[in-house]
Amino acid sequence: MTASATRFFADARPGRPGLALFLNAGDPPLDTFRSLVHMLDEARVDCLELAIPFPNSASDGPVIRASASRALQDGIDREAVLAFIGRVRPELSHLKIALLADWSYSIKGTPMKEFLERVQASGADGLLVHGLPPRLKPEYYEAAGTVDLPIVTTCYATSEEPVLHEAADHGSAYIYLVAAYGRSGTVGPPDHSALVPVMETLRARTEVPIAVGFGVKNKSHIDGLGAVGADAAIVGSTCVARVTAAREAGRDVVEDFRGLLGELGQIPAI
Repeated sequence: MTASATRFFADARPGRPGLALFLNAGDPPLDTFRSLVHMLDEARVDCLELAIPFPNSASDGPVIRASASRALQDGIDREAVLAFIGRVRPELSHLKIALLADWSYSIKGTPMKEFLERVQASGADGLLVHGLPPRLKPEYYEAAGTVDLPIVTTCYATSEEPVLHEAADHGSAYIYLVAAYGRSGTVGPPDHSALVPVMETLRARTEVPIAVGFGVKNKSHIDGLGAVGADAAIVGSTCVARVTAAREAGRDVVEDFRGLLGELGQIPAI
């Protein structure tokens, strides 16, 4: 646990990592989504990774891809998501929002600096760009520094040292350490023996928090990451699946999701 973990994951503490949850904006619809975000804030979830929905994600499994399709069919686009963040972010006292945007679908065609300025103006606390071409990374890093927008960098547990160094040198919100290669929702739990040396390499170069995702599905996985010193755990497909199940059954999405927070150990189980 690094001292800087408290900057983005305020409730992180030794043995209990901070918590980041992934959802596609617009699934559930934005009026319900706003109530859901308020509930996450009240429950002191540290971070919502909020995706601008985009089609045919190569890194996501069927659960998240279907969620994105529902949101896209409802007309949720970049402008709607930025406007939503602009409305809801001032109402939050604890929860931070890290926006996830796909370069090809949501950014391409807009000057990099202009896009980052718009993300910052929305009130988002950080940005993770999916699918950014390597040739554009220097421009992205420079623009993020100019705009003073914290960014999330990514690396894998199997990444070579130069990739780890790049993630450490340029991450400013947090580093997303992908526990296993594969599509979201389809990989097994994190392999702690593989994660520990990677985290040691990253921490030799930075104090930016390290959040581990992919395969993190339940409280035992979160507790295991805390035991090996991760600053935060990222839960993705499990969150999207809970929204899907509630919508399909006609249940209250917010109350169903509150139950999930109990299962994850974030609030007393109900």
